[in-house]
Amino acid sequence: MSSDLDQNPNLNEKTEEKGHFSPGIGDEIEQTEDLSLDQTLRPSKFDNYIGQSNIKDNLHILLTAAKERNHPPEHILFYGPPGLGKTTLAHLIAKETGVQMKVTSGPAIERVGDLASVLTNLSPGDILFIDEIHRLNKTVEEVLYPAMESGQIDIIIGKGPSARSIQLDLPPFTLIAATTRIAMVSSPLRSRFSGGVFKLEFYTDEEIEQIVKNSSKILKVEAENDALVEISKRSRSTPRTANYLLKRCRDYAQINRTDLTKEAVQKALELIGIDSKGLTHSDRIILRTLIDKYNGGPVGLNTIAASLSEDQATIEEFNEPYLIQLGFIERTPRGRVVTDIGYKHLDEKLKDL
Repeated sequence: MSSDLDQNPNLNEKTEEKGHFSPGIGDEIEQTEDLSLDQTLRPSKFDNYIGQSNIKDNLHILLTAAKERNHPPEHILFYGPPGLGKTTLAHLIAKETGVQMKVTSGPAIERVGDLASVLTNLSPGDILFIDEIHRLNKTVEEVLYPAMESGQIDIIIGKGPSARSIQLDLPPFTLIAATTRIAMVSSPLRSRFSGGVFKLEFYTDEEIEQIVKNSSKILKVEAENDALVEISKRSRSTPRTANYLLKRCRDYAQINRTDLTKEAVQKALELIGIDSKGLTHSDRIILRTLIDKYNGGPVGLNTIAASLSEDQATIEEFNEPYLIQLGFIERTPRGRVVTDIGYKHLDEKLKDL
């Protein structure tokens, strides 16, 4: 909510498509449909945005004060795990202020010229949204500093003795950035987000249930209340995941010509490998490997990754946070350890550690 926005910086489309392997025609149609649905499910105003109450309260003050001063809002940074609504908040701010939002991402801005092209094409009051800002090139980042502080950028033209520097004035704008890796955003860059640095938290069960119910109405999915609650329980406290599971359960019910009952949800989610706690197949493989191969741990991340032929970053950023959140594993100075409830979830007897 995963972002997340790998786009050409000169494009103004507000799509939210990650890098996929090359799809076939049928896959393209399905991905396009899902992207369209994701945009449809995105709330159109702050009153419809569920959760993150503290952030919404702060943004209300920030935006209202800026509007009264007839000045663009100050620069804002959102951070937190994927799928929690960072991009959605950026879109809502643009709608609330009634301005255009240009969308790009850190990896897409490879050179200083790319950034200059984006910034000089902004209109007064526009919002520039940069997703994955932690992946911004350091040279580009240094050019961004004066743009954020004084509304100017310095560009060097030419090389050697004939090189010269020119200064370009920029229209007043607001930079909204998002990242899943706040530690990788440099301190000088973080300090320039004078409007605030906001952390998005995981959602409560009640909030996720309300999001699923709202999404089912938007998608015109007729479902029993127990079915929607079951989807909520397995959504990893993340709206994007909840909406994804709802769409897959809808598809299952449609193809099998059945109502969306709790039983149908259980069968649909079992089919895609999501268990009663929201664990994926890869989550369970990690637990099983720790128990079967290493007697429950402690074991280092490098060893786990090597055992599974998996990338360390994938385990650390995708699998591990949720396993820790559930209390199924613990991080210790010596490595990862499976807890009692982790054993219990896999119906294993607690072994002597």
